[in-house]
Amino acid sequence: MTIQISNVAARRLFLARQGLAAPPGRALSKSGLLQLITDLGFVQVDSIGTVERAHHQILFSRNQTYRREHLTTLLEQDRALFEHWTHDASILPTAFYPYWKHRFRRRAPILRERWRKWHGDGFDAAFEDTLAHIEAHGPVLARDLKAAGHASGGWWNWHPSKTALEYLWHTGKLAIAGRVNFQKIYDLAVRVIPAEFHEREVGPDQFVDWACREALTRLGFATPGEISAFFDLVSPQEARDWVARHRDALCEVSLVSIDGERARPSYAFADFAAELQDVPEPPARVRVLSPFDPLLRDRKRTERLFGFHYRIEVFVPEPKRQYGYYVFPLLEGDRLIGRIDMKAERKGGTLDVRRLWLEPGVRASAGRLDKLDAELARLARFTGVEHVRYLKGWRKAR
Repeated sequence: MTIQISNVAARRLFLARQGLAAPPGRALSKSGLLQLITDLGFVQVDSIGTVERAHHQILFSRNQTYRREHLTTLLEQDRALFEHWTHDASILPTAFYPYWKHRFRRRAPILRERWRKWHGDGFDAAFEDTLAHIEAHGPVLARDLKAAGHASGGWWNWHPSKTALEYLWHTGKLAIAGRVNFQKIYDLAVRVIPAEFHEREVGPDQFVDWACREALTRLGFATPGEISAFFDLVSPQEARDWVARHRDALCEVSLVSIDGERARPSYAFADFAAELQDVPEPPARVRVLSPFDPLLRDRKRTERLFGFHYRIEVFVPEPKRQYGYYVFPLLEGDRLIGRIDMKAERKGGTLDVRRLWLEPGVRASAGRLDKLDAELARLARFTGVEHVRYLKGWRKAR
């Protein structure tokens, strides 16, 4: 059975699954925050603080009552969340930890080979000593173990203990106990992860089934490649095999891209048709998204559904940037309507708007600009600055 869905229905369903269809101002408790992160699957972590760090902005864009201290408590006291990797560094529900053990095992030989190429033979000589030091003396920051005479010049030139800490974290021996000025505090995983999750084991088949099922739940509809890429836990072939084994519980979905072309066949759970009847219309307000928002993680999917081409230009040389160093997408209702370049100037107490680009066909109407102004005022308060300042030339014509 193949279910035909329109582009609008596809966008709205995906927005709902990504937590962007509910009213963003409803009260969010600490338990509600844990549920929100669980519903999303993960929240990416990034250190860039041009306006606000990615994880805080991702959560704020879904609920303006989000409180940073709730996230810290869930991570560092309740241990209901932990930090590890999906496609990048992320915050995850600790209930997922038993499944991440398979990632630890799978990544260990890959990382050893990759890091050997970066650092040379013998790069792993400090591993056992580093682990023994933490076992005996407790949590550490990388700077605490920095070897004398080993200058750090970035990820390609980590000092030996930093390399050891990262490898032991990536492979599950260590966990992140907290952060100080965004620097990781490493400790033994057995001392950080609650025993009920640290000790639990799941078999390989159960792991693959969980990873594919949970990914499809959060995507709503997906190709095997999209299922594989969501958590970056299983291979595309494992996802294809999972779809083949579960065809009786799945339906095929045919959808139209924003340009009117038929997209590649996707799959959804068998109750997909009934679910389409209750997809909510997203709030009409304008929202500023983090460049690392999960709605945008799969750039090709975003372009097919929304017609919005986006890339982060942090690592693009300035003369070659199309927009800017760290430019934020704008969501209005079920459309990505543009992008904005801005920076929180905390010393001066302003959120400085440098440029606004609206997508072709999107008018800079008074009502739309009022909605944008209201959102920027909310974001300024969240960021801790006093007011929004529009710099000369901020309205950029396409």
